[in-house]
Amino acid sequence: MPMASRVSGLVVAAIVIGSLALVADERASSGDGELQFQLASLLFDETRYQEAIQAFDRAAQSADPALAVKARKGKIRSALRIAEFTLARQEALQLAAKAASDAEAQTLLGDSLWSSGLFDEAEQAYRTARDQAPGNPRARFGLARSMATQSKLKEALDEALAASAASPRDGDIHAAIGDIYERMNRFDEAANAYSNYINLLPNKDRSEKAAWARSQVQFLESFRGLKPVDVDQEDLQTLHTIPFRLVKDKIIVQARVNGSRPMDFTLDTGSEETVISRETAQRQGVRAVAYTLSAGVGEVGLRGLQLAHIKELDFGTLQVRNLPVLIKNPALHGIPKREGESFSPLSLGMSLVIDYQKKMLTISKALPETAPTTTLPMRVHRLAMVRGVVNSSYPTYFVVDTGGEVISISADTANALPATTLRHIPLRVWGTSGWDREAFLLPGNNLDFDRIEYRNFPLVVLNLRAPSLLLGFQVGGIVGHKFLSNYRVAMDMERSQLRLEKF
Repeated sequence: MPMASRVSGLVVAAIVIGSLALVADERASSGDGELQFQLASLLFDETRYQEAIQAFDRAAQSADPALAVKARKGKIRSALRIAEFTLARQEALQLAAKAASDAEAQTLLGDSLWSSGLFDEAEQAYRTARDQAPGNPRARFGLARSMATQSKLKEALDEALAASAASPRDGDIHAAIGDIYERMNRFDEAANAYSNYINLLPNKDRSEKAAWARSQVQFLESFRGLKPVDVDQEDLQTLHTIPFRLVKDKIIVQARVNGSRPMDFTLDTGSEETVISRETAQRQGVRAVAYTLSAGVGEVGLRGLQLAHIKELDFGTLQVRNLPVLIKNPALHGIPKREGESFSPLSLGMSLVIDYQKKMLTISKALPETAPTTTLPMRVHRLAMVRGVVNSSYPTYFVVDTGGEVISISADTANALPATTLRHIPLRVWGTSGWDREAFLLPGNNLDFDRIEYRNFPLVVLNLRAPSLLLGFQVGGIVGHKFLSNYRVAMDMERSQLRLEKF
């Protein structure tokens, strides 16, 4: 087809859709829900999700119960696409109440609860949907995601592959398969799964999601011929104990990059990858392979960083080869201190013990049994999280961040709490993405982690919108040094537990 014909065809399509929208708006008052639903479906396919929400909402007012249910499902899917997590959850709860025996309604409830960071409730919704329709691919996809957060990677992969076989054009499932393969260090298969995901994205030539996935594929393919995250079998079975220093509430250990002199690394379980500075990368010959997006606390929000891999990283007696890293390039400007190096054993699939009294860090694939004061179930989706309850009524998940200092909640969590007359005390907080100038201290809260209780406690409120967008769910808050330092802390990947032994 000549180029001119193709262009004119696109123009005609745009005119037709515009005309349909005009007619639909004119008929809205006459209750033509079917036309509104058709319009909404077209807008959804065009990735015009905000407009689709409005049209689906009008269609949901239809007197036809079946059409109203279909429209509400479309509204939920549209809201999830643009990270309107609260709206999706509200609509899904209403839908599930009206269509309790509808497996699709239950999977949408699971998706919306997941996006709200309510993983336990989401898993229950997915199990209900599977019981109602055992072969439902979205139910199996949801259960695969939940299993993966509990480090049941083989079971999660089996569920995800079965879901993909039943629904091969569902891109979300391929993305989940890619994530699971990546956590299993099967990078070739992860790259193939992400490629499938890209091909199923609408507007894949212009989509930001597609651009991110292409960068990930490029990075994973750069390991071809190498064994990613390569650790000797003997080292995997060894307890590696390393002394550390506490500097401004941060755990500092010594490590060597590609045989370099020892340098300081911060133990940072709030980062999903090992991070090195631009200067270290240049000095040790670490070359960037691709760019990716990172997110953290601060006004920059999403920031571009470089992906690379280093030949060797040595921590005491532990050596890791062919290790993925993030290079902090471009660097932030106007910062109070130089951006340094950090690492998390969790990103290697290994567990850790922090003894704050003896200032010793232990890293191992498997940790011995202990008798802790408190054991909290731990989920890992790129970051490690535990569940807490704010003010006795608002459950949410908190990132366990050894690189952080305080106990904080997100602005979204604070906004969901009952209105309070307590004074907000302005703070100036520095995070990995710059200054959070809207941060404030919210006094007078109660916070519970099983038997660990904080009463009348001040919480730092942070803007965690950017990390939530990147992770695909609302991050409830962060627990850092103030929470962890009173305990001997074990973060056990194999058992999916955070074990806390009171000094």
